[in-house]
Amino acid sequence: MNEPDFIAALRALPLHPGARGLADDCAVVSFGSETLVITHDMMAEGTHFRADADMADVAWKLVATNLSDLAAKGAEPVGVLLGHMLGRDDARFLEGLRDALAAFDTPLLGGDTIAAAGARALGLTAIGRATHVPVPARSGAQAGDGVWITGPVGRAMLGFEGAAEHRVAFDRPLPRLAEGRALAPLVSAMMDVSDGLLLDAFRMAEASGVTLALDPAVIPVADPALFEACVRWGDDYELLFTAPPAALLPIPAQRIGSVAAREAAPLLLGETPLTDPAALGYRHG
Repeated sequence: MNEPDFIAALRALPLHPGARGLADDCAVVSFGSETLVITHDMMAEGTHFRADADMADVAWKLVATNLSDLAAKGAEPVGVLLGHMLGRDDARFLEGLRDALAAFDTPLLGGDTIAAAGARALGLTAIGRATHVPVPARSGAQAGDGVWITGPVGRAMLGFEGAAEHRVAFDRPLPRLAEGRALAPLVSAMMDVSDGLLLDAFRMAEASGVTLALDPAVIPVADPALFEACVRWGDDYELLFTAPPAALLPIPAQRIGSVAAREAAPLLLGETPLTDPAALGYRHG
């Protein structure tokens, strides 16, 4: 099964209402006066990091990618649970984990450690506290809204390919936690860009039942000569969001398009309709 088929099968299982139909980045669960935001992401050797990667960078990225999902919900991190497969350079992994937890003011709550043969896989569960209710979702975009992004895409791709000035964007991305908290009361929909701007915009359009019309002339990319790759590669962890025209944004962001009532295609790039998500970004399987 590929990733979309497997997720579709999961939707046939009993789901908590907070799971949001498995169509969002996080689960949202209310307890008394608090609302928890919970997410879990994994990283695998050979897919998310090279076999010779610095394990300190791997640990940092494992934390940062999970906290990026919390950022897209405007959540404040409460703590993380680690699923760790023992292997080479565990001491370096711990150094990177310590650095990330300190940088993002996020404590370790616990987790599990195993030893096993084969490619290494690591997991992290991040728990956050919502700072605004209702918690932003992918599904709230409305016709007439603007489409915005907090920064350029493509830096992680260039870093992965060896560009020294962009290496940190791939190895040690920064979740937009402060930006997410500032935007949460104002946005109609929000998510982070992890699998490519086009694919994630397509997902937002599908979840919201609208068409996102993006203007390629104003999309900020790390290298305009590699525009097509920049908008598809992913690993950027910028925040993609929609907001009503009258919204006064409290942070720097670039408007890259507008939301329209659903047309034939969920996504337009200029005049080009995009209908096949398999060609838009990264998917597993």
